[in-house]
Amino acid sequence: MLACKGTSTTASALGIIFRNQAVIRGQAWRCLSTQTDGEIRIAAVLKEKFPQASSLKVVDISGGCGAMYEVHIESSEFHGKRTVQQHHLVNQALKDEIQGMHGLRIFTDIPKQ
Repeated sequence: MLACKGTSTTASALGIIFRNQAVIRGQAWRCLSTQTDGEIRIAAVLKEKFPQASSLKVVDISGGCGAMYEVHIESSEFHGKRTVQQHHLVNQALKDEIQGMHGLRIFTDIPKQ
């Protein structure tokens, strides 16, 4: 049984599996078994810049080519800051990596206490 991002359906029910991607309704969804080099690199930068982060998830949403990422980060370092300020901090932390991207989705949160 191979579960892929966005679904709990088995791989056999998904259709085509190719290069760690499942094709679902014409869209390629990468399976959760591996991370791309870009995801690992971005996560490492964010872990260094936000050492108090209680949750961090980086996903290459470009199908593996590294053109677009989605970042979910929860850190107490965002406490007292508006969402736009939180996103600015993430953008600043990733300023070198962003230069090679087409897009970046950022989701920030403060840990529940």
